Amino acid sequence: MNAELLKRCVRAMASVDNLDLSNLCETVIKEERSKGHRQLAKQLDAVFSQKRLQSVNSTRPTLTSLPSSSRREGTPFVVRFAPEELRHIMVLDDTVEDRFRAIEQEYAARERLAKHGLVHKKKILIYGPPGCGKTLGAERLAWHTGLPMLKVRFDTLLSSYFGESASNLRQVFEMAEREPCLLFLDECDYVAKQRRDSRDVGEASRIVNTLLQLLEDYRAPGLLVAATNLDEALDNAVFRRFDDVFSVSLPGKKQIAELLEVTLSSIQTDRHIFWQKLADELKGMSAATVVQVAQRAAKNVIMEGRVAVQHADIQMAITQAYRVRQQSEVNGGASR
Repeated sequence: MNAELLKRCVRAMASVDNLDLSNLCETVIKEERSKGHRQLAKQLDAVFSQKRLQSVNSTRPTLTSLPSSSRREGTPFVVRFAPEELRHIMVLDDTVEDRFRAIEQEYAARERLAKHGLVHKKKILIYGPPGCGKTLGAERLAWHTGLPMLKVRFDTLLSSYFGESASNLRQVFEMAEREPCLLFLDECDYVAKQRRDSRDVGEASRIVNTLLQLLEDYRAPGLLVAATNLDEALDNAVFRRFDDVFSVSLPGKKQIAELLEVTLSSIQTDRHIFWQKLADELKGMSAATVVQVAQRAAKNVIMEGRVAVQHADIQMAITQAYRVRQQSEVNGGASR
């Protein structure tokens, strides 16, 4: 199939609000990229993203009002992500990819499930190390479901005024019940610490109990996605309130190599790049760091006026990433 015909097919499929067709588009793009047709894959992805965004925007629920702001600082409790800001392409192992896809498919079939007395997965908890893709996962779910994404700002929501924090949290949940959205509770361990922690008394305990009750009673039409770096920091009672709980781990060698190639798909790369060797050197790094390495290599090539990314460019970016990591560890040790 020639390139122009492929673009027309992707444009047509992206115009239809259908999860299976959207997944098919992404599969086609991924296959073209794997064949080495990076420029075509880039063009197809641009066509798909533009048409998908137009289609989603035409039917996307709009929020007429947002929760109030902090009485002390005047900053909002939640931050809204514009549709064009949402990222949706992830490189995951098959098991985790299946978990995300199941949530998306159940949401797409929510009305059919409801006719049989079944409820789609509404409350999802994602945990894993920093930079593994938890926030990206929430953005992906918002993109594929067409829901506006609101990220809760715990730093402003947790007020120092006695009793106000729990009220702020309740206000956010009430908003989600009125108007469909994907409510994203990032770093929820910030508020949902173990109640047995002797250092957390009074107001902190009240907030945890309020969160538990709100999760128990959650009946909103959209989705609630919570993320945390450390699962052991959470109260076990919090885990039981979610419909699905799973981890997003650090990428393996296969995912690292694919992340590098996908991130560099918009720029020409030398055919003598040894992707698996680079993946070996990046083993143990987060997905976010791998992406940063590829982006740094691409930026250096563009700024130097060169055409293609060489193996040495990525190698140099990896060396820089390890220096940053070592410096961070030194600074962290000094602060302790």
